[in-house]
Amino acid sequence: MKLVDEAEIQVIAGNGGNGCVGFRREKFIPLGGPDGGDGGDGGSVWLVADENLNTLVDFRHQKMFRAKRGENGMGRQAYGKGGDDLTITVPVGTVITNVETDEVIGDLTRHGDRLLVAKGGKGGLGNMHFKSSTNRSPQRALPGLEGEQRMLKMELKLLADVGLLGFPNAGKSTLIRAVSAATPKVADYPFTTLYPNLGVVRVEQYRSFVIADIPGLIEGAADGAGLGAQFLRHLQRTRLLLHLVDIAPMELHEGEAAGLTPAEQVRAIENELRKHDPELLQKPRWLVLNKADLLLEEEQKAAAQAVIDELGWTDRWYLVSAIGRDGTMPIMLDVMAFFDRQREDELEAAANGGAG
Repeated sequence: MKLVDEAEIQVIAGNGGNGCVGFRREKFIPLGGPDGGDGGDGGSVWLVADENLNTLVDFRHQKMFRAKRGENGMGRQAYGKGGDDLTITVPVGTVITNVETDEVIGDLTRHGDRLLVAKGGKGGLGNMHFKSSTNRSPQRALPGLEGEQRMLKMELKLLADVGLLGFPNAGKSTLIRAVSAATPKVADYPFTTLYPNLGVVRVEQYRSFVIADIPGLIEGAADGAGLGAQFLRHLQRTRLLLHLVDIAPMELHEGEAAGLTPAEQVRAIENELRKHDPELLQKPRWLVLNKADLLLEEEQKAAAQAVIDELGWTDRWYLVSAIGRDGTMPIMLDVMAFFDRQREDELEAAANGGAG
């Protein structure tokens, strides 16, 4: 199913029921007093994160959600029934923003997370509450309060451990197919990936991580060019970035990267990350020089080293052929080891903090 990243909806909580003006009227009881009951509270609107969903596409068709109103109060001090709450399921990773105030009101990052987005109105008081020594027959009852109404913007940010980034046709989809069970579309033309793909990389039975194939970026993506702008947000939740670059000579194929050397491609993507969110450049990022199979074997290492030297690259880098699955598994083993060390560091920091 095509992934839809954003949607706007209107949520309307139920109004409270009205209080009742009523009096006790029974045979042989001439002085019956006020007995109007309270109105029921209106239903509220909740969002709940569901790990079985991966798209906001349903909200393109239904944009208004309304909870039930509370029932009116009745005589004999009978309270009105409260309106049922309305629960809306959304994918895990959904960020909710109030459109009018631009305030982020929630971020549902775990399965089962619940967020109240519109509170139901309080039911009105019946006249039994207004009886006093000076007013034994009050004709007064309160109407129910209106439920909250909000326009919400929902934005889906994928929850992946590793994000693949690079120009279109850098080989991201091919890599994710090589190392996981995901089967994104692969073809020899730009923009094959039109929406993110998630894959689970299993190193051992109980050791795995999630990798996301982010649609290819082009220069100007952060300013809205191409397909990458709306997907840059998905990189913000990742813990590690794998930056794929096509090492093959430019004259062998065409695409958005045509005319740019591999080093220039890396710098162009770095510039888009910097414009979108400078913190993305602070994330651990490893360079993956792909399509080594398009070079003669004796040329591969020299070509890779030339790119590394031109960039002055000091972090990890790899030379692979994703289509032939050559060199891909060592990267995944290193990624798993990287996350294992992260977890150990976090546990040690937590233990030291608790000891302090």
